[in-house]
Amino acid sequence: MTTTPFPDGFLWGGATAANQIEGAYDADGKGLSVQDVMPRGISGPRSETPTPDNLKLVGIDHYHRYAEDIALFAEMGFGVYRFSIAWSRIFPKGDETEPNEAGLAFYERILDELEKHGIEPLVTISHYETPLHLAEQYGGWTNRELIGFYERYARTLFERFGSRVKYWLTFNEINSLLHAPFMSGGIPIPEGGVPEQQLYQAMHHELVASARATRIAREVAPEAKVGCMVLSMPIYPLTPSPDDAVAVMEADHGNLVYGDVHTRGAYPGYFLRTLREKGIELDITDQDRDDLTHTVDFVSFSYYMSIAETADPAKKVAGEGNIMGGVSNPTLEASEWGWQIDPVGLRLVLNQFWDRWQQPLFIVENGLGARDQLVEVDGEKTVVDDYRIAYLNDHLVQVGEAIEDGVEVLGYTSWGCIDIVSASTAQLSKRYGFIYVDRNDDGTGSLDRYRKKSFGWYADVIRSNGASLTR
Repeated sequence: MTTTPFPDGFLWGGATAANQIEGAYDADGKGLSVQDVMPRGISGPRSETPTPDNLKLVGIDHYHRYAEDIALFAEMGFGVYRFSIAWSRIFPKGDETEPNEAGLAFYERILDELEKHGIEPLVTISHYETPLHLAEQYGGWTNRELIGFYERYARTLFERFGSRVKYWLTFNEINSLLHAPFMSGGIPIPEGGVPEQQLYQAMHHELVASARATRIAREVAPEAKVGCMVLSMPIYPLTPSPDDAVAVMEADHGNLVYGDVHTRGAYPGYFLRTLREKGIELDITDQDRDDLTHTVDFVSFSYYMSIAETADPAKKVAGEGNIMGGVSNPTLEASEWGWQIDPVGLRLVLNQFWDRWQQPLFIVENGLGARDQLVEVDGEKTVVDDYRIAYLNDHLVQVGEAIEDGVEVLGYTSWGCIDIVSASTAQLSKRYGFIYVDRNDDGTGSLDRYRKKSFGWYADVIRSNGASLTR
């Protein structure tokens, strides 16, 4: 096909996170983050100090190889690159009054390379990287003091980089906090779990901090665009039962409330009902309410899977790997890690978000984690990842369908555009990238980079602005 629904100026690229790619966990004055004591990912126990089995301590050594990696992104034709800034590189403990200049200088060098190659930066301010000191000494985002620390951090970034970065995201997958409190909110988890009162108060603190960052950006860098970032997950009723439809609505509300606050500037009625029924009273000040009115310029989101929901307790067996709950959908296949594959769900969620919020949308994470095998083809080491090409092709076709539906989509950044350490499992064998990195789950490997088959495929997609996709 020679025509394409993707508009001129559509931003094609890839996405990573500092804690999964950079390594150099203690270099140049960097402090520890919560990730440095999470050697097993989301579900595993934390360690007291960094341990050698935590692959994130080295990552893929992007801290020293960023120029090589960005050159490979440019070879694919990236128009945008989403990366995060490690909070503890800028404020090592999180509560200092002056930033670490060496950390700021590192990200200056990243921006220099991106500018050299004509790649637009898309920066996440906080991507599951709360400074460990703030977790241990303050209780993470349960403590209102973190709003001020984050505000100082965000202001520092806007003042230093605001003229060079157009697109900003405040928190990564902010709606994951209730499900992954230590990783998402720096909240230590006691035996028996974190009380709901504290979790919802932490959620409120993050939402206020996000809104304050939006306000600061408009003061300091008025040309910048600030977006929220949520984990999207369309939910289907397991049966046509009205009770299952209500179960879907209620589960959906739990995800949508974050976007509602970011785009509408206040808590919706259904969320206030949830708080009443749980007996939770949030500490909300008049200043908080005013802060929340500073709404975002666009909505960004990740998309990996959909789930089903039911009101029948006998059928509520969580689908393996569907990390946000729900039940397995019997009509869908799953990845090696049990994440159910649903390209059409991406079209559905794009339409849902557009209809609900009427804000430009940005798909900033989507991809397939798989066990890749490095082979030699025509004398070159590569990965024949036709399964990844098929996955991404089918999802991008549905993005095109949503654009035809009238949805305004700014761009698409494939997750883990180069192999990185998985956030959910802390493995390197769960690979997402177009670029293979020679490092293994036991920490061995040369760290050399190799282009996978999908590398050339994605370059063709970008070059043709989506016209090369197979429909």
